[in-house]
Amino acid sequence: GLNEGSWPEMPTPDPWLNRALRDQAGLLLPERRIGLSAHDFQQAIAAPEVWLTRSTRSDDAETVPSRWLNRLLNLLSGLPNQQGPETITALQKRGANWLAMAAQLDATKPVPAAPRPAPQPPISSRPKQLSVTEIKRLIRDPYAIYAKHVLRLRPLDSLEKTPDPLLRGIVIHDILETFCRVVQADPGHLSTRIMLDISADKLQQDVPWAATRALWYARIARTADWFVSGEADRLALAQPVEFEVKARATLADLGFSLTAKADRIDLAADGRAYIYDYKTGLPPSPSEQRYFDKQLLLEAAMAENGDFEGLGPVSVAEAIYIGLGSKPVTTAAPLDDEPPMQVWEAFHALIKAYQDPAQGYTARRAMQSDKTPSDYDQLARFGEWDVTIPATVQMVKP
Repeated sequence: GLNEGSWPEMPTPDPWLNRALRDQAGLLLPERRIGLSAHDFQQAIAAPEVWLTRSTRSDDAETVPSRWLNRLLNLLSGLPNQQGPETITALQKRGANWLAMAAQLDATKPVPAAPRPAPQPPISSRPKQLSVTEIKRLIRDPYAIYAKHVLRLRPLDSLEKTPDPLLRGIVIHDILETFCRVVQADPGHLSTRIMLDISADKLQQDVPWAATRALWYARIARTADWFVSGEADRLALAQPVEFEVKARATLADLGFSLTAKADRIDLAADGRAYIYDYKTGLPPSPSEQRYFDKQLLLEAAMAENGDFEGLGPVSVAEAIYIGLGSKPVTTAAPLDDEPPMQVWEAFHALIKAYQDPAQGYTARRAMQSDKTPSDYDQLARFGEWDVTIPATVQMVKP
């Protein structure tokens, strides 16, 4: 292009001979090449059709027009009586047409932001079964239920197995179940040492990362005394009768089934049941359980309805989360404020609402926080909309 330094090209510095020595030796001066380039330019500019082009920027820096281009424009500007300025305008106009077409190569059409989705699939395509852990998602992020059970989309597993929270939860549950079974067989084994020995064996067996084993073992060790002390209190109330016990309840009038798996159910001498669920993080508060996370409340209702395998209808004394996070804590389900029958009626009403063809599966309807991630945020185009935007219902064909 017609940029200074490109055409004409700047002379190459000579590290051996300066201009005076070159002249004394009878060698050609560097400027001779510029003169030859000027001769080439003079011949080229006389062609029937000539395109004068240059780049205005190079490497994020502005460029300087070639001396020949400057000379040509200055010459034409100084010929007002020979239509020199008009000629420059005509040149620029013809060039602008090509510049506009070149700009179209990189032009992008504006894409409107995606609406907040609330798809309405046909009743025949809606899920006929959910687990108690998915009811929280149905309340907080119905679109995730739609994506998982109607579109049948699942997040891809990592190409490489990693020590993620899911694996930690599985390992911790296995440790606690094994420890409780050992104590059930021999109450004399209710000690921190036995629990830590079991933990070390399970971690060695299921966690192949040495650093992760050490970290998880240290976390268990910090909560072991607390768990063993609490286990003594729990065994004073009731004895374990089932671990990882499954349940299924059917809403016959809606053609819907609810499944559950309780980590542990204890029975007291008076026949009342205690339901326990282990959490490796912070358990939901009673307020969260009342309105969103209804896992234990629904399990209590299912227990009183006799839906657990191997158990008949039982009165539930307590349903408790045992949290084994950085600050271990137990959190009871608010059974007094939310009696099992009332919970079951509310659950029936929730499922019935989603049997209405007009009910959409709204994306991120009541998330705990705007920063709480969902597996299907990308599919829902979250970020192009926010929770202040009303959802756009859309009928989905089967």
